[in-house]
Amino acid sequence: MNAPFAHTAERIALADLRDPGEVARIEGFVRETNGTPFHRPAWLHAVETGTGQRALGLVAERDGTLAGWLPLTEVHSPLFPRALVSSGFAVGGGPLADSASIARDLCRAASELAARRACASVELRGGIAPADWAVRTDSHAGFSGPLAPDDEAQLLAIPRKQRAEVRKGLDRDFAISVGTSDEDRRAHYAVYAASVRNLGTPVFPRALFDAVLDAFDADILTLSLGGAPVASVLTLYHGSAAMPYWGGGTHAARATRANERMYYELMGHARRRGCDTFDFGRSKIGSGAFAYKKNWGFAPQPLAYATWTAPGHAARDVDPTSEAYSAKIALWKRLPLAVANRLGPPIARGLA
Repeated sequence: MNAPFAHTAERIALADLRDPGEVARIEGFVRETNGTPFHRPAWLHAVETGTGQRALGLVAERDGTLAGWLPLTEVHSPLFPRALVSSGFAVGGGPLADSASIARDLCRAASELAARRACASVELRGGIAPADWAVRTDSHAGFSGPLAPDDEAQLLAIPRKQRAEVRKGLDRDFAISVGTSDEDRRAHYAVYAASVRNLGTPVFPRALFDAVLDAFDADILTLSLGGAPVASVLTLYHGSAAMPYWGGGTHAARATRANERMYYELMGHARRRGCDTFDFGRSKIGSGAFAYKKNWGFAPQPLAYATWTAPGHAARDVDPTSEAYSAKIALWKRLPLAVANRLGPPIARGLA
């Protein structure tokens, strides 16, 4: 570890994430404290490999024993202010600690680190934050619920209107594949890139998806029609939960109900893998995705996101629903897919 930070009751220092022993120690702490995949050093390394954004982290020790951990991604982009994010390209993060005081000490150390590294802000996606940090609980919500014991029970657990949409998808003769092969990865990236372009958002580098698939218990489920992929989702498996993370569909997915069929098939696949929970991820409150997940019968749980902003600076604004981006989103939707796929990854690296 590096030199400790000042003004804390414990010893807080930068973790050496190139040291296998230190990484193993932190991975064990994440398991013991029921952390998310996004707290794992493996996530930070995958993000660094896939996007070039630097993996960092702070550890707190008490009497030589690990008592706290804050994963961080140093995000830099020509288009947005530099920031420390816990965790980059994730929906969760924030400090893991055996006491609230240590969690707050880790946050204060992160703000000190941000100042040292010329970062305008620190962003936490969950966890305890100091009282003087800005906290929002009205921006995003998470959706998670139990899986039913069998396919028929799962279908009946879906509210009536959404169940009718799923049945329409079940009437289609989709080819369904699950795997992590290069063919699976190519199909997923093609569908995902088309999906986010249609939403007006730059696509992440494929290298990010590859790095996550290589480092985690994860797979890709794809639906095809006439040999062409129309819907695909990359899912993380963590503990007993299936976490569909990067998914989307082409224009053909709407008419064929491919997305509805895809998530229903994923629920069955997850159950057969031994999962008992389906974590549908987060969505912006009031968005179409938010309404879509509610239609499946999942109850929204507000998420608390905290931000520290350096004096004299403005926090990053990477919210795609912000009025500042409306014209850019409209333009992006009109780009030819090949152009969007070439221009998107360099921009999206800064959207962690």
